Amino acid sequence: MPLRTPWLAIAAMFVLNGALFGIWAARVPGVMQQFSLSHASLGLLLLVLAGGAVCSFPLAGKAVDRLGAAKVTRTIAVIYPLTLIVLALAHNILFLSVFLFIFGAAHGAMDVAMNSWGAEVERRAERRFMSGFHAMFSLGAGLGAFSGYLAVQAGLGLFAHFAMASVLISAVTIYAAQIPWQSDVTATKSTTIFAFPKGALLLVGVVAFCASLGEGAMADWSAVYLSDIVQVGEGAAALGYTVFSIAMVVMRLLGDMVVAKLGAVRTAQLGGIIAAAGMMIVVVMPMFSTVLLGFALLGVGYAVVIPLAFSRAANDPHVPPGQAISSVATLGYGGMLLGPPAIGFLASLFGLPIAFGVLALLAAMIVVLARALR
Repeated sequence: MPLRTPWLAIAAMFVLNGALFGIWAARVPGVMQQFSLSHASLGLLLLVLAGGAVCSFPLAGKAVDRLGAAKVTRTIAVIYPLTLIVLALAHNILFLSVFLFIFGAAHGAMDVAMNSWGAEVERRAERRFMSGFHAMFSLGAGLGAFSGYLAVQAGLGLFAHFAMASVLISAVTIYAAQIPWQSDVTATKSTTIFAFPKGALLLVGVVAFCASLGEGAMADWSAVYLSDIVQVGEGAAALGYTVFSIAMVVMRLLGDMVVAKLGAVRTAQLGGIIAAAGMMIVVVMPMFSTVLLGFALLGVGYAVVIPLAFSRAANDPHVPPGQAISSVATLGYGGMLLGPPAIGFLASLFGLPIAFGVLALLAAMIVVLARALR
């Protein structure tokens, strides 16, 4: 049996994408301190990161349809780690903003490409793999976040941490992705500049938005919540996203089996209920142990929603996979990246606990709209 298989190749790309984002997320409190950022200022910077991702979605979708998902994914995998390393070189807010836009663009483009490649493998194998692939994203994010904890304990600066972690994870994952694979190619005549879901895909995108906004908030604000509200140190604060990511990994590894038994709709509804309960625990009982429990429940609740949304989009009978995924990603991963700045603005107006409470309402929306994933 070959060591490098299609499943392993795509799983490696999900690990890489998650790890690079997790590395960044774990050091957000340090970036806030280095540049003396308020919650609102951090929200603006994260909006720039989100803008880079949203701009990249339609371009990546067109590239996938024309050049093939595998080729595009592997190309971005080489560029993406470099954008994280460059982030650490920013010496003022202007440069940090520019580098965050580029980092967000690389992150968003890889999301579209690797999900398209994963959908190809699902179709050819006639089996569900998407939840497992997203488990690898969460595994990578958890590893990246934990590297932040280790880096802080070791006294490593941003550049040393970002460079060492990026080179290590890239070398392993890019090697694993080098397999022979002929991707599906579609000659698309679409001239759309901004990818946005239409028809049945619109509700799919809204469901993805509700889940990914919460996931994005955990990435960029879980450490801040533990630091500012629970008042733990930077090292302990990094454990919040680690716990969230581990819970996601476990649930996503079980996700394909759960969906096979309960169906897409009931699984998404159950996930929304669990996520809403987890967020209420975080807001109502702001102690270290209970907040970590709440973050774990959030990881379980959000785990399968995004994979279900992308799998539904990639198999739409009327829209090419790259275009369908990029349109749903505009709302889906757009929510992941637009959520953090929104939390920042709400926190500056009403406080961080109230801002987090809004996420419980969005989790309830998943329950209401889950039928779109049928």
